[in-house]
Amino acid sequence: MNTVSLGQVVITQNLWVNLLGHYENDAATTVGIANLLERHRTGDWGNLDAEDAAANDAAVKHGGRLLSSYKVGEEVVWIITESDRSVTTLLLPEDY
Repeated sequence: MNTVSLGQVVITQNLWVNLLGHYENDAATTVGIANLLERHRTGDWGNLDAEDAAANDAAVKHGGRLLSSYKVGEEVVWIITESDRSVTTLLLPEDY
Protein backbone atom coordinates (compact mmCIF):
# COMPACT_ATOMS: atom_id res chain seq x y z
CA MET A 1 0.00 0.00 0.00
CA ASN A 2 1.25 3.44 -0.90
CA THR A 3 1.43 6.05 1.82
CA VAL A 4 -0.73 9.13 1.59
CA SER A 5 0.38 12.73 1.91
CA LEU A 6 -1.63 14.31 4.73
CA GLY A 7 -1.05 17.97 3.93
CA GLN A 8 -1.89 20.31 6.79
CA VAL A 9 -3.35 18.39 9.75
CA VAL A 10 -6.19 20.07 11.64
CA ILE A 11 -8.47 19.03 14.51
CA THR A 12 -12.01 20.30 14.91
CA GLN A 13 -12.79 22.35 17.98
CA ASN A 14 -15.48 19.84 18.97
CA LEU A 15 -12.99 16.96 18.94
CA TRP A 16 -10.48 19.02 20.88
CA VAL A 17 -12.93 20.18 23.54
CA ASN A 18 -14.91 16.96 23.96
CA LEU A 19 -12.16 14.39 23.69
CA LEU A 20 -8.62 15.68 23.50
CA GLY A 21 -8.93 18.76 25.70
CA HIS A 22 -9.49 16.58 28.74
CA TYR A 23 -6.07 15.01 28.20
CA GLU A 24 -4.05 17.86 26.70
CA ASN A 25 -1.13 17.34 29.09
CA ASP A 26 -1.18 13.58 28.56
CA ALA A 27 1.69 12.46 26.32
CA ALA A 28 -0.21 9.23 25.59
CA THR A 29 -2.93 11.28 23.87
CA THR A 30 -0.38 12.88 21.56
CA VAL A 31 1.09 9.47 20.78
CA GLY A 32 -2.42 8.09 20.23
CA ILE A 33 -3.31 10.81 17.73
CA ALA A 34 0.03 10.37 15.96
CA ASN A 35 -0.69 6.63 15.80
CA LEU A 36 -4.13 7.21 14.24
CA LEU A 37 -2.62 9.57 11.66
CA GLU A 38 0.07 7.02 10.82
CA ARG A 39 -2.54 4.27 10.43
CA HIS A 40 -4.54 6.52 8.10
CA ARG A 41 -1.43 7.58 6.16
CA THR A 42 -0.43 3.96 5.54
CA GLY A 43 -3.85 2.63 4.51
CA ASP A 44 -5.22 1.14 7.73
CA TRP A 45 -8.71 2.60 7.46
CA GLY A 46 -9.86 1.41 10.89
CA ASN A 47 -13.49 0.43 11.32
CA LEU A 48 -14.81 0.77 7.78
CA ASP A 49 -16.86 -1.79 5.92
CA ALA A 50 -15.30 -3.55 2.93
CA GLU A 51 -16.97 -1.25 0.38
CA ASP A 52 -15.70 1.95 2.02
CA ALA A 53 -12.22 0.48 2.49
CA ALA A 54 -12.12 -0.49 -1.20
CA ALA A 55 -13.21 3.06 -2.14
CA ASN A 56 -10.29 4.41 -0.09
CA ASP A 57 -7.86 1.99 -1.75
CA ALA A 58 -9.06 3.19 -5.16
CA ALA A 59 -8.78 6.83 -4.06
CA VAL A 60 -5.15 6.27 -3.08
CA LYS A 61 -4.39 5.00 -6.59
CA HIS A 62 -6.62 7.27 -8.66
CA GLY A 63 -7.27 10.30 -6.47
CA GLY A 64 -10.20 11.04 -4.23
CA ARG A 65 -11.10 11.83 -0.68
CA LEU A 66 -10.09 9.39 2.08
CA LEU A 67 -12.02 8.58 5.24
CA SER A 68 -10.85 6.49 8.18
CA SER A 69 -12.84 5.68 11.32
CA TYR A 70 -11.31 4.67 14.65
CA LYS A 71 -12.75 3.89 18.06
CA VAL A 72 -11.08 5.95 20.82
CA GLY A 73 -12.51 5.02 24.18
CA GLU A 74 -16.26 5.43 23.82
CA GLU A 75 -15.92 7.90 20.92
CA VAL A 76 -15.49 7.43 17.19
CA VAL A 77 -12.86 9.61 15.53
CA TRP A 78 -12.92 10.19 11.80
CA ILE A 79 -9.92 11.25 9.77
CA ILE A 80 -10.61 12.77 6.36
CA THR A 81 -7.94 13.66 3.81
CA GLU A 82 -9.13 15.87 0.97
CA SER A 83 -8.72 14.59 -2.57
CA ASP A 84 -5.99 17.13 -3.36
CA ARG A 85 -4.12 15.97 -0.21
CA SER A 86 -3.86 19.56 1.03
CA VAL A 87 -5.63 19.02 4.37
CA THR A 88 -6.33 16.15 6.74
CA THR A 89 -8.98 16.74 9.40
CA LEU A 90 -9.55 14.83 12.61
CA LEU A 91 -13.16 15.14 13.74
CA LEU A 92 -16.06 13.55 15.50
CA PRO A 93 -18.84 12.23 13.21
CA GLU A 94 -21.23 14.93 14.43
CA ASP A 95 -18.78 17.57 13.13
CA TYR A 96 -19.31 16.43 9.54
